[in-house]
Amino acid sequence: MHVQEWLDTVPAAAVYAVVGLVIGLESLGIPLPGEIVLVSAALLSSQHGGVNPVILGACASAGAVIGDSIGYAIGRKGGRPLLAWLGRKFPRHFSEGHVATAERSFQKWGMWAVFFGRFVALLRIFAGPLAGVLRMPYWKFLIANVLGGIIWAGGTTAVIYYVGVVAESWLKRFSWLGLVAAVLIGVASMLVVKRKAKQAQTAPQEAEPEPVAAAE
Repeated sequence: MHVQEWLDTVPAAAVYAVVGLVIGLESLGIPLPGEIVLVSAALLSSQHGGVNPVILGACASAGAVIGDSIGYAIGRKGGRPLLAWLGRKFPRHFSEGHVATAERSFQKWGMWAVFFGRFVALLRIFAGPLAGVLRMPYWKFLIANVLGGIIWAGGTTAVIYYVGVVAESWLKRFSWLGLVAAVLIGVASMLVVKRKAKQAQTAPQEAEPEPVAAAE
């Protein structure tokens, strides 16, 4: 079952909770499809009156900020051994190459890596734990974390919601245009068929030779 189809079967409060929880766990460092869940829920809110996009964006933002903060605390306490353990548990996401790439980004960009990392799938998982491992000052991390989380979660929700509303409105208009076009095509086809049938009936009569007069 598709994520959006599953979300459509649960109450609105559960949708908010699932979105906040999944994004929070992803931000904490667990590789989960947070962005897919958020996009699916935002599309659902554009089609489902029970899901409020403002509450959805707030829950997503809260999950992002809280999850990243917990990940920072875990990374600060666990240090390098934590990254090694994550590499063994999730080699696809926390391989040595990925860790090295993320670490270079943090060393080069500092708190900007936390901010912009929110918009990149790989760095979104790394941001909190790696900032803690590298012992980035918490106030810097917190500013970048809050701004990045709110802009990413709230912005994604708003964009997808309005895209869904516009698309639904366009599809409704398209359905009426399609109906009119179908009727016109049907009428035109019927007229063409009747004309062809009439031509087929008159053609043998025109082609029939005149009877030859009997010889005297």
